[in-house]
Amino acid sequence: MPTSIITIKHELDSHLGDPLTVVARAGRKKITKRRGILKETFPAVFVVDLDQDQNNFKHVSYSYTDLLTKNITLKFDDGANAAEA
Repeated sequence: MPTSIITIKHELDSHLGDPLTVVARAGRKKITKRRGILKETFPAVFVVDLDQDQNNFKHVSYSYTDLLTKNITLKFDDGANAAEA
């Protein structure tokens, strides 16, 4: 598992354009799953274009610290995980 924000960003840069599922903790015993495509990475956040069939909004952004603190998990369709929750 990546141990720094820089490592996480570099790993996500190699997956730009790949389909993925984002599993996020939404509160006590609540989990949300969103499918989309990794669109862009920025110095502090990354953007996912969401599947419009399943979601009401077009984009969502997450911080690299969300992955580092295990608040979210990314599962790429090729079977490789960027981080485990």
